[in-house]
Amino acid sequence: MNKLIQEQRTGKPAELACRLGISVSRLFVILDQLKDQGAPIRYCRERHTYYYEGFFSVSITVEFEKLERSAFREITGGCAFFRNNFATTFFV
Repeated sequence: MNKLIQEQRTGKPAELACRLGISVSRLFVILDQLKDQGAPIRYCRERHTYYYEGFFSVSITVEFEKLERSAFREITGGCAFFRNNFATTFFV
């Protein structure tokens, strides 16, 4: 989303939401959250795109930590696969 906003090629809200695989209402929630964090996001009705009105940078940090085997039981995340109406959760 950040790259599309920086390049001013998001398209209309419904188009952007579709590209991101989220609902339009979820898109507006995310945009509001970014604005709350100081992102100067605006929308141009003539060009049908979101853009930053001034400088804004997004920084994402990912940290990895090796877990002990006993900690696996405390993890509630994972991927759920549905087959024949039964859910199976796999942890990676």
